[in-house]
Amino acid sequence: MPKALPVLDTTAAVCCAPLAAGVVDADAALEIALRMKALADPVRVQLMSLLIAERETGVCTCDLAPAVGVSEATVSHHLKQLRDAGLIEGTKKGTNTWYRPRLDNLGALCRIIDPNCC
Repeated sequence: MPKALPVLDTTAAVCCAPLAAGVVDADAALEIALRMKALADPVRVQLMSLLIAERETGVCTCDLAPAVGVSEATVSHHLKQLRDAGLIEGTKKGTNTWYRPRLDNLGALCRIIDPNCC
């Protein structure tokens, strides 16, 4: 069983120096690892892909389960992981929630890995 990482508030903006800038301290490494761990699941990668593709309008939770072929409960679990990592945000509209990617945090995560990517 993989080692569980500590719970940390990762909803704030991603702000760390690029990995190539020097040795990363333990706190920054933990913040980066928690966000990357949130993406380390095939269903979550699919969900992020869908949300990025529809970033202008957002995607209703009611449309996500059929799109990735899992139950609504499973989608809710994965969305919580992505939301807790600060990678997506949700807006309540009636009985549904519409999700969008947090492109600022995704871009920052990309720049941490490769400062020349964006």
